[in-house]
Amino acid sequence: MKDLNEILGMANRVQEELTRAQENLDKLEVEGVSGGGVVKVRATAKGRIVGLSIDDSLLSPSEKPILEDLIVAAFNDARKKADEVSGAEMAKMTSSLPLPPGFKLPF
Repeated sequence: MKDLNEILGMANRVQEELTRAQENLDKLEVEGVSGGGVVKVRATAKGRIVGLSIDDSLLSPSEKPILEDLIVAAFNDARKKADEVSGAEMAKMTSSLPLPPGFKLPF
C-alpha cells in the first residue's frame, strides 16, 4: 500500500505543478509584429491578447484593408510565439518528472 500512496502523492504533486505552470503562462507575455513593426500585438503565453499598438502612419482611410491584414498577421505572430513559450515552459516543468518513455501530458 505504501507504493500506491507514493504514486498518489507523486500524481498530486504533478497536478499541482501543472496548475502552477498554467497559471504562470498567463503572466508571460510575447509580442507579435507585422509590417516592419507598425502593428504590434501583446499576448500572454496562454493566448490572451493584452495590447495592440498601431503606428499613426497607418490611420488613413485608404489604408484600412492593409491595416486589417497587418492586425491579423500580428495576432497570428503573437499566437505562434505564445505557443512556443507555452511549450518551452511546460517542457521545463515536465523534464524533471519521472515519466515513462513516450508518455505525453495533456497541455
